[in-house]
Amino acid sequence: MHRHADVVPGFPTARIRSYSGGLPVEVVLLAQLGPGAGDRLHADTGALQRAHPGFVDALDEPSVRIAAPDFDAGERSALYTFTVGAAGHPFHRHAGHRTFTAVTGSGGVRLRFSTASDAQLARDPAHFAAALHHVDLPPDALFCVRFGGGTWHQFAPLQASSSHPVLFALSCHTDELGGLPPGALQDDVLAGDATIATLTETLPAAVQAWLATHPAHAQRIPTVRLALHAPPGSWQQHLCASLRARAGRVHTRLAGWCGGIGFVDGRASPVKALPSPPTGSLLSEHLPDFHHEDTFSLRLQGMTNATASALMADVLEGFLQYRPAGVTQLMRLRNALVRPLRLRTSPLGCPVSSLLSTGDGPMFAGRYPVLAQRIDADGRRAQVILGANDRHLAFRSCVGVQITDAGVEITLGTRVQCANLFGRAYMAAISGVHHAYIAPAMLRMAVEGAVQRHAPLTLAQGLFA
Repeated sequence: MHRHADVVPGFPTARIRSYSGGLPVEVVLLAQLGPGAGDRLHADTGALQRAHPGFVDALDEPSVRIAAPDFDAGERSALYTFTVGAAGHPFHRHAGHRTFTAVTGSGGVRLRFSTASDAQLARDPAHFAAALHHVDLPPDALFCVRFGGGTWHQFAPLQASSSHPVLFALSCHTDELGGLPPGALQDDVLAGDATIATLTETLPAAVQAWLATHPAHAQRIPTVRLALHAPPGSWQQHLCASLRARAGRVHTRLAGWCGGIGFVDGRASPVKALPSPPTGSLLSEHLPDFHHEDTFSLRLQGMTNATASALMADVLEGFLQYRPAGVTQLMRLRNALVRPLRLRTSPLGCPVSSLLSTGDGPMFAGRYPVLAQRIDADGRRAQVILGANDRHLAFRSCVGVQITDAGVEITLGTRVQCANLFGRAYMAAISGVHHAYIAPAMLRMAVEGAVQRHAPLTLAQGLFA
């Protein structure tokens, strides 16, 4: 056994007392996953993060807020995912307390913490180094961390030349307003516009300058090494780390073949397929000799002061901003297959792809290109027609918003008229996935994006059971 390692019952834990008298830093090693699992997890979750509509890439810490606070309901917490790549990220801190659970990459991680206060750093930047502690964690390890607001921290690879990512984490901000003084940043949090980047403060210039001129301090930093199965620094641990590093590289290559696609199967899905367009639908006036037709409906519960045209603008913006990752992948495949045939291509799902057109035709709300539009005089119903003509077919899509006494109903209907035999074969090939996945998923995500702007409205789960 390595002579510096102590055997401990339960989870190996590092507890670092605060240099300035605040809360301690706590790091708990929970488990070690299979060889290469850390790199694979980083690759998989990193791809999902990048595909998320709320993705933020800043300060070498790509992140997504996956659950926002609801201050009106008394919920002040928020959940984020974030990743740190092979280069690590800069020292920084947050005003509020932080708790996160993470998995290290297949090269391990060094967690660096300094609990020097602002007053101490103002007197002498050397206090930053005097308060500095390291916690080293093994490859492919599940661990959790808790520390108080104002704690400077940096996550880096164990080896400076490592090609392995540092970690993937799920972070809980227990109070999104914690530690924030009144001002612009607090206003952003209350408005729902906060991100990990905006809630982050990097090291003051004076401390950065001191560290740049005192590199020798790195040799004297107290370090706690946590491990499972083999003592830190032992030959067993070195052998295990070497095998995990090789496995991590293989797993990362395999993960790259799968892409950032996720699936949600809501058994009581709020999207309903209608047998025909609603009464008075603009779609009934277009492509009378159609070969394919479908209409999907989604209802929102709650009252709103917004007009149907305002909700329509938000839904159309939702189609542009909130794109299902699976639809995006399918469109890439479709575009690659039909480009040699000189067919129309678009990164946006076909039912609403004309929203990206740049023609001189009619515009809804001054910015969304449409073929036709209708807004009822009482402001309770709005409809637009989208679509385009191609060599093999023509399609028209009708997006409708109708405010009722029970809430809001939003519909997406599509008609397709085939121009030739190839068009018929094309529709036969795609109609199944269009009906089962593409149109319902696009409608759902667009409406979910619109709902964020109208808090009283909620998806009407189970209305169509």
